[in-house]
Amino acid sequence: MSAASEHENFASVEDIYQHLLSRAPEDRMAPRLDAVQLAVEALGDPHRSAPVVHVTGTNGKTSTARLVESLLLAHDLRVGRYTSPHLERVTERISIDGEPVSDETFVRIYGEIAPYLDLVDRHLEADGAPRLTYFETLTVLAFAVFADEPVDVMVLEVGIGGSWDATNVADAAVSVVTPIDLDHTGMLGETVEEIAGEKSGIVKTGGFLVSAAQQPGAAQVLLERATELSVPFRFEGVEFGVEQRTTAVGGQVITLQGLAARYEDLMLPLFGAHQAQNAAVAVAAVEALLGGGEKPLNQELVAAGLGAASSPGRLELVRTAPPVLLDAAHNPHGLLASASALREAFTFTTLNLVVGVLQDKDSEAMFRVLADEYREFDVTLWCTRSQSPRAMDPEELAEIAVDMGFDEDTVRVSPRLEDACSAAVQDAVDRHASDGAVLVTGSITVVGEARALLEL
Repeated sequence: MSAASEHENFASVEDIYQHLLSRAPEDRMAPRLDAVQLAVEALGDPHRSAPVVHVTGTNGKTSTARLVESLLLAHDLRVGRYTSPHLERVTERISIDGEPVSDETFVRIYGEIAPYLDLVDRHLEADGAPRLTYFETLTVLAFAVFADEPVDVMVLEVGIGGSWDATNVADAAVSVVTPIDLDHTGMLGETVEEIAGEKSGIVKTGGFLVSAAQQPGAAQVLLERATELSVPFRFEGVEFGVEQRTTAVGGQVITLQGLAARYEDLMLPLFGAHQAQNAAVAVAAVEALLGGGEKPLNQELVAAGLGAASSPGRLELVRTAPPVLLDAAHNPHGLLASASALREAFTFTTLNLVVGVLQDKDSEAMFRVLADEYREFDVTLWCTRSQSPRAMDPEELAEIAVDMGFDEDTVRVSPRLEDACSAAVQDAVDRHASDGAVLVTGSITVVGEARALLEL
């Protein structure tokens, strides 16, 4: 079978997605760059077709990437954004001007690059190496889509780490590092310093580093990398940051000190101190990209960009009667941030938690955070799972939840996410009609499936 004929039946996004899933899965991304380098070289280096803002970190990557995108769109630039994982459909990962790439473009571009991907696969296999993985293939597709459009700026979120992440074949004009904490320790290292070392790999000669406030060890690693490469660097809390913020209907009003100017009274339609921090980082990144960090941005454009921002699945209020919130926090640090934001932005005192966790996560630490942070609420917990093969068994989650501080009488087991969501919503209506809410959290897969169930 020829390379071209092998892909003749890929007539839809779903066909291509199933083919992608047959490759090495997303949680087994190979620590290499040579495979993606071969692919982009075969395609004429589409990763060099526009300047790159490259985003890494442990939490807040997707929200920060979306905020950077929104700010750039307000400046009338055409933006390609690549983020992961998706909530509902794979096309969400490759966005053009804030919208998922069209099915027609996704299918057409994949068909055009498929023969080249086959050649790369054969070359790799001849050398005894695995063929392109799921994530590597999607990354190459994103570059090809952005070059075809074409876009003025690419905003790329790393998959895992930085140094050997598939996106790192690109050289960033601006490297952005969101807060670093412990996650993916089996792949990235057991300490924040080791993890920072991996993530610092996106900083490149000729670029510019913008970092959120970091733990001292992580900050030192980033500083050393930037100094070694003679890259200008700016840290939140030193050269820029959040000066003021107040809660508001639908989000918060913030004042930011940027790298080159102060931006006052900006409406940010996202909840929590962590999202204000993400906005400050995003503004600094755009200042760095458009003026080397020395030229103020137009205040009205900054206001328009942040005001138009969204971040689906990040403490997203999807229903109001009763309130139903979706939050994709999937590690202790993320759960702490969302709990703080929830307490700040909402006044209900009873909370039905629907929680599903993936096997590679620190579920004990996650449930300890949930038990501690929501202790002041009247809480009922539904332990459930997404359809991901990596999802933990709900019975096991319930045992962990009790061990970590939940009252056994308040813990329910629901193997089907649909049943868990329905029961939690109905309970909030029946028992807490005026003061009950539902929070679905614990993994991106469970939030994505809940979002589809709620028909958003």
